[in-house]
Amino acid sequence: MSHIDHTHDPAALSWVASANDPATDFPLQNLPFCSFRRAGTPEPWRVGVGIGDQILDLSAWGITDLNALMARPGSERRALRHRLFDTLKEGAPEVELVPQAQAEFTLPCRIGDYTDFYTGIHHARAIGRLFRPDNPLLPNYQWVPIGYHGRSSSIVVSGTALRRPKGQVKPPDAEAPVFKPSARIDCELELGLFVGPGNALGEPFGIDEADEHAFGLTLLNDWSARDIQPWEYQPLGPFLAKNFGTTISPWIVTMEALEPFRIPFTRPAEDPQPLPYLDSPAHRANASYDIELEVWFKTPSMSAPTRLSRSNLRHAYWSLAQMLTHHASNGCNLQPGDLLGTGTISGPTQAESGSLLELTAGGKQSITLPNGEQRTFVLDGDQLGLRAFAEKPGFRRIGFGPCDGVILAAT
Repeated sequence: MSHIDHTHDPAALSWVASANDPATDFPLQNLPFCSFRRAGTPEPWRVGVGIGDQILDLSAWGITDLNALMARPGSERRALRHRLFDTLKEGAPEVELVPQAQAEFTLPCRIGDYTDFYTGIHHARAIGRLFRPDNPLLPNYQWVPIGYHGRSSSIVVSGTALRRPKGQVKPPDAEAPVFKPSARIDCELELGLFVGPGNALGEPFGIDEADEHAFGLTLLNDWSARDIQPWEYQPLGPFLAKNFGTTISPWIVTMEALEPFRIPFTRPAEDPQPLPYLDSPAHRANASYDIELEVWFKTPSMSAPTRLSRSNLRHAYWSLAQMLTHHASNGCNLQPGDLLGTGTISGPTQAESGSLLELTAGGKQSITLPNGEQRTFVLDGDQLGLRAFAEKPGFRRIGFGPCDGVILAAT
């Protein structure tokens, strides 16, 4: 069911002038959530809504816990969106706002559990060719949404610096591994899906009910240590190569804001079609999303970041609804604020790569930056940034805010 309504009207303006800038991530039609306080103060963290370059503090509305809001049914969340829209639209009485430049941010909600999926088939094939050239795509990939449980305690908000991790590394020609700092730090271009109401233990839901359990999306960088990963990942999957840090944006763009950017979910005719519990006519009609995704890079000597690649969520082999449905299909209970990563979303060409590993052909081809510096992986002091936006004729552009992180030297 489509929920496009007056809150998506591209002609609607806000009394907040910056929200009317065509280049803003946060026009009146977006209204993303965050957790913030005035920078440098001991104030408690508060739930806020982004509008232009400002934040509307929702504590005066009695909304002090975003997880509690996530637990509410979709009808109530849509009603709140209508109320926010009416409060911030042109002609409404002006209320006090907090400039984003004067705020600091924390994680937008309490993240109880974190699961990372592997929905990008182009990334899966590219990585498979590097690690398993004779069998790049494992036989289960096109039948089951692959995922693994990550570490929620090391999820950090954009702007947080992370230490270069140490781990066991075994060069191909070595007889034994060594424990040392990783020399192959990489990014992964992902979106993170925040769970809404969720389900009780032992009570799965159907594919056509999945939208009710999707609250919103955030940018997610699944930092990866590529030299630690190949030695440790067999047979149970990645561990220390991933759990040293995951960066997300401070903003959650609601699924309601993204309604205009739904597109059909399709599979190549020659591929296996999803099993019945992951398929339906309604799901095929509009379960994918047209969201542009970008990787940006900046070294300490660069004055501004440069874009390395651009991809799109439409390239995901499995949908957000399929991620949710499959996760709960065995009775696993999803809870409000749980985070599900999409996995790296790469496109079919190298220019659409969502990781440095792909962009550099496994570290064999250096990237030349605008100032002449070269990189294959992230060096100490380098900043990696992700950006995302959705745009379509007849609707306002919707952005996701920053997702930036810097790698510091190992201790």
